[in-house]
Amino acid sequence: MNTFTRKALAALLLSSAWTAQAQTLLNASYDVAREFYKDYNAAFVAHYKKSTGKDVKIDQAHGGSSAQARAVNDGLDADVVTMNTTTDVDFLAGTGVVAKDWSKRFAHNASPTTSTMLFLTRNGNPKNIKDWDDLTRPGIQVVVVNPKTGGNGRMAYLAAWGYAKKKGASDAQAFEFVSKIYKNVPVLAKGGRDATTIFLQRNIGDVLVTFESEVVSVDREFGTGKVDAVHPSISIVAENPVAVVERSVGKKGTADLAKAYLEYLYSDEAQEIAAKHALRPRNQAVLKKYSTTFKPIQLFTVQEVFGSFEQAQKVHFNDGGQFDKIYTVK
Repeated sequence: MNTFTRKALAALLLSSAWTAQAQTLLNASYDVAREFYKDYNAAFVAHYKKSTGKDVKIDQAHGGSSAQARAVNDGLDADVVTMNTTTDVDFLAGTGVVAKDWSKRFAHNASPTTSTMLFLTRNGNPKNIKDWDDLTRPGIQVVVVNPKTGGNGRMAYLAAWGYAKKKGASDAQAFEFVSKIYKNVPVLAKGGRDATTIFLQRNIGDVLVTFESEVVSVDREFGTGKVDAVHPSISIVAENPVAVVERSVGKKGTADLAKAYLEYLYSDEAQEIAAKHALRPRNQAVLKKYSTTFKPIQLFTVQEVFGSFEQAQKVHFNDGGQFDKIYTVK
């Protein structure tokens, strides 16, 4: 065997050894979380190497939360899903892709962070938008995600409906209130990042209803001072659920890695990273530390107003539900 062949063989063996050692994990996630997971993945890779001595590579797939859930159901070989509404994970549990008891596999209903819905307006808030009532005013253009394709859109819709109910409205009055908001929607976005693009790059709309965490992303991507963040008086708790994709990890042998990846989201380091991306940490000490980021809002849960996510999905978002009666896709 000549020197060149020996070197080539050694390089091949080294490469094979590294490939065997370095497992790859795919996280299918919602699009507003892409910057958070970019930072979290780097932290997890370093932590995993330090604690196990093993290399790992994390790949990401982003899109509207519901679209991602459908992609995983239809064969996207993700090891974990990290979504922004529990209905998307429940859908995967219903088809046997994730465990039926997925919400009990990790702490806090398998939701290591939460968020809420707020408004982004043009710099200086020229239309003086302060609360949900202002979104019903004639001439106000509201940019929001389609609740059929993204959890961002479902939470915005439920937040508006819940606001009306918390103010004493009947279901009929809440229907009328939310209908007025959607009459002001010129186009429905596919996902959270698409909504931001419509608002800031296509310059459509006076107000964008989105997750609190999108404020940080907008400042980073478009520069500070482009938008004002307006916290409504009442909004919804949006849990960010996570689950292991049992179908994939059994086939790929990545079950332990997937579990470790999701468990580390609860670590102090990960909770700090979440807070820096304006995702509300479950760790109360970290939440208190970032009190200037997380303004006090009267928050309500989906269960409080709608009974359950399953019930909300059935009544409002399934075909023929309340949303279809309110809005015809243009």
